[in-house]
Amino acid sequence: MQLNVCEIFYSLQGESSFTGLPCIFIRLSGCNLKCSWCDTGYANTEFHAMTFDQILKKVDAYNCNLVEITGGEPLLQNDTSKLISVLLKKKYQVLLETNGSKSIQNIHPDCIKIMDIKCPSSNESNSFLFDNIPFLTKQDEIKFVIGSRKDYVFAKAIIENELTGISQKKIHLSPVFGHIAPDVIAAWMIDDNLHARLSLQQHKTIWEPDKRGV
Repeated sequence: MQLNVCEIFYSLQGESSFTGLPCIFIRLSGCNLKCSWCDTGYANTEFHAMTFDQILKKVDAYNCNLVEITGGEPLLQNDTSKLISVLLKKKYQVLLETNGSKSIQNIHPDCIKIMDIKCPSSNESNSFLFDNIPFLTKQDEIKFVIGSRKDYVFAKAIIENELTGISQKKIHLSPVFGHIAPDVIAAWMIDDNLHARLSLQQHKTIWEPDKRGV
């Protein structure tokens, strides 16, 4: 079995409730969306085929048990779920970052899904598969990337109507970096007592925002 891989690297987790922890990233190639604020467009065109053995050899070289599979959109490749199962069997803790447009039904329940719900400013707000919500476990997380007041209102409505069973600690509002100030979103959240948390992209404040491999 093999996958089209854009890059594998070791850094600190920059988003989600795992922020700040050392993590091995497996960035798979290809995406089915064209978000207006996408910061990993290179994953659509850069790839090389790697067997599972090649991937595992590179992952095993790092002294770290946290692995994130990201993209692009990793669920476009049929064997992604099999790689997740292999990594879990090898006792890695596995995170899957997905744009929410593909079914997560067959993803191993021990894998922690970090699922985006695209907001209007992304130009992909109709892409989310709401049938995924029942398949979320208590450990899974939801992320909204916010670029405007319209995005915030969109996210708030979904949180209050569709995500009532998801822990406040697992719902993230993340500002589009360099586009909207975090304190603006913070004020909206405080005024509304919103059932969510503000999450900043830590890796973009530690390193240059466009730096790769971090």
